[in-house]
Amino acid sequence: MKTETSTVLVSGFGSIGQRHVSILREMGLTVHVFSRRKLPEENKFQSLEDALKEVAPEYVVIANETSDHYSALKTALYFEVPNILVEKPLFSTLIEKLPENLKSQVSIAYNLRFHPLLQRLCSEIKERIVLSVHIYVGQYLPDWRPQQDYRKSYSVSKAQGGGVLRDLSHELDYINWLFGPWKALTAVGGHFSTLAGDSDDVFCLLLKMERCPAVSLQMNYLDRLGRREIIINTEEHSYNLDLVKKEYQKDQESSNSVIVERDETYRLQHSEMLKNQGKLCSSFSEGLEVLGMIDAAEKSAETETWQKNRDL
Repeated sequence: MKTETSTVLVSGFGSIGQRHVSILREMGLTVHVFSRRKLPEENKFQSLEDALKEVAPEYVVIANETSDHYSALKTALYFEVPNILVEKPLFSTLIEKLPENLKSQVSIAYNLRFHPLLQRLCSEIKERIVLSVHIYVGQYLPDWRPQQDYRKSYSVSKAQGGGVLRDLSHELDYINWLFGPWKALTAVGGHFSTLAGDSDDVFCLLLKMERCPAVSLQMNYLDRLGRREIIINTEEHSYNLDLVKKEYQKDQESSNSVIVERDETYRLQHSEMLKNQGKLCSSFSEGLEVLGMIDAAEKSAETETWQKNRDL
């Protein structure tokens, strides 16, 4: 059943919260904000509970620090908000479940699922035998949010849910979406650079997936060029995607580029939440699956062992 939504509450007003607010207002919705920051232009609420009571939103976007996602989500569920979108990752640590018989639809904000190149790849490899996958994502953290001193961001803090495994978990989500579920993985990672903070700035994973026997992934805060690339070999074809340059190449064919406006994937994600209750978004269970991968990668790096998916 489609939900006609007109009122939205965004919890959190950091860089991603501000982005959600701007996009939702451009889409013609009435958007309220709850934040602990001093925001004279926004409504003033003493707590998230007060905001939910006063606004009574049909749609809530949880965009505060990752370490606060769990408490914010529990509060929104208590008020039986129909649709809830939680910024990625779902939580900072693996939490098994929420109360049963939920009256809310909970989705996770892995908006890369709506990127036209990934949509095209998903369609092309759906019926193909995938033999190997290599994925690389890296961006220099000090350049990530130019308006903010990176040393003051949650990304550098392990306690606040920072680190590449969580910050760049889009890759973990679409690996599971395209090739999953994951069966086993091993990993190397940690804080290897002289960047501020104690969060992991490099992680390398090797995974066995249901649809692919060999997936390698490197993620880091160090790449000064900024890259997001995917290389796939199937029985029939090879594919190369560059999500930064927005290019798609199949075999020896000339690469095809697409125009992807900066906020397009976010807008498509919100539209899916508003019109279709997030059926094409990453689900709550899929968000938990990503957390399981993160937990397994951290254990593997610490113990130098393979970790198996305990749910299989």
